[in-house]
Amino acid sequence: MTATDKAGSGAAGAVLVATILAAGMAFMDGSVVTVALPAIRSGIGAGFAEGQWTANAYTLTLAAFTLLGGAAGDAFGLRRVFMIGIALFGLASAACGLAWSPESLVIARAIQGVGGALMVPGSLALIAAHYPPKVRGRAIGTWAAAASIAPAIGPVIGGLLVDHGSWRAIFLINLPIAVAALVLCQLRVPADGTRVGLRMDWLGGALAVLGLGLAAYGLTALADPAGGGAAIDLGLAALGILVLVVFVFWEQRAPNPMMPLALFHSRTFSGVNALTLLLYFALSGALFFLPTALIEAHHYPAALAGSVFIPFVIVMGVLSRFGGGLADRFGTRPCLTVGPLLTGLAFLALAPAVANGSYGTAVVPAMLLMGLGMGITVAPLSTAVMNAAPPGRSGAASGINNAVARVAGLLSVASLGLAVGVGFALALRGEAGPAAEAVRSLGFGAAPAGGAADAAIEALRARATIAGFGAATVICGVLALLAGLVGWLFTSDEAGAAPAGEGSGGSGV
Repeated sequence: MTATDKAGSGAAGAVLVATILAAGMAFMDGSVVTVALPAIRSGIGAGFAEGQWTANAYTLTLAAFTLLGGAAGDAFGLRRVFMIGIALFGLASAACGLAWSPESLVIARAIQGVGGALMVPGSLALIAAHYPPKVRGRAIGTWAAAASIAPAIGPVIGGLLVDHGSWRAIFLINLPIAVAALVLCQLRVPADGTRVGLRMDWLGGALAVLGLGLAAYGLTALADPAGGGAAIDLGLAALGILVLVVFVFWEQRAPNPMMPLALFHSRTFSGVNALTLLLYFALSGALFFLPTALIEAHHYPAALAGSVFIPFVIVMGVLSRFGGGLADRFGTRPCLTVGPLLTGLAFLALAPAVANGSYGTAVVPAMLLMGLGMGITVAPLSTAVMNAAPPGRSGAASGINNAVARVAGLLSVASLGLAVGVGFALALRGEAGPAAEAVRSLGFGAAPAGGAADAAIEALRARATIAGFGAATVICGVLALLAGLVGWLFTSDEAGAAPAGEGSGGSGV
């Protein structure tokens, strides 16, 4: 069956719905904990580092195993691997919701990430396999709209569930979604074949997990105010980077690499992945620290802090669908230049917006601009990645690009904590007395014991929190502007048109 035939059947619509449900769960769970961390830490007695690892354990395994997930889809069948990922994600979500200790939650989050890594690359590869090139951009645009809305709407849902229910509900809500996606795949999505002789790169996967884990652990521990072993933390981060270098050398020589470096011979593929790294590093950092800054500096309720993402969600969701059509018609280069530039300006605007604190006149306008920039970017970015991949390697290409985005998020949360800490400390420079010492001991994002403090402590804590967030978001803005420059220099106007003969998208059919 050709791609055109498949797109004309009911399977294409089922594929789109199933992939949106699955990818939406995976992306939402990367951000949903941002407003729930205070409640999680209080509910199971987690410390600062354990709270960070509630986010990082998920992002780490999602980033590292996404490469294996993409290759597994090409080797063993896209639908089969996709459904295994959904089932594993659902079971791990239940374990997160029933966690009884910080350690059990972190382990369950790590397993969730593995499930997500099997789902996410399969999402785009299934779309590529069931939609012909002439309409693929619009289908990917629809998927990208939903996939981009999910991480932005996560804090909104999380805030509502925390304020009106329990933090455990943010994980248990995944169960009915996972069941619906599995049933749809089983009944409506046709099975695809395997590629005989294509083996998995298990050593490469182990090196990726070890390298990313060491780097993330070192950076996270370095930013922990309760730490104190800076030399050891830096050493672990450096060791992680060394292991990742070994990983790249191994991938050059492996008989069946999970990250085929030959894909990077394409200027467009290399460019869009560099753009992805810069842009998603910036986006992940801004989204992660924004709710905490609003809650701690301006006493936003969790639901209100999460709701600042609603304007971003709406604008990005509408424009992502439109952006897919733009990529089909005009190519990806204009979108991948203008979109990141606008997003970078939005990140720069967030620093004074949070300092002001006004919901309607300061924070929301910045979020609208961010939604405009990302809405222009996300669908053309996904389209460029898939169209730059040769036939039969769409799963690996999707896996690489999604891994780059997840690695960017992992490194962002781990390393921007350093910038936040520096900004926080500089705001308190020259301050002395009990109030200043109390704020220094609390650090960024930690409320006083009992939830109350005197006016002097509150004023200093708000000022230091705003300064810490501002330090991070300025870095985010500069990196997003650089992403726009990369989009202009390394993508072509022809990238929106699929290469001749592409259509199988790695399905093995």
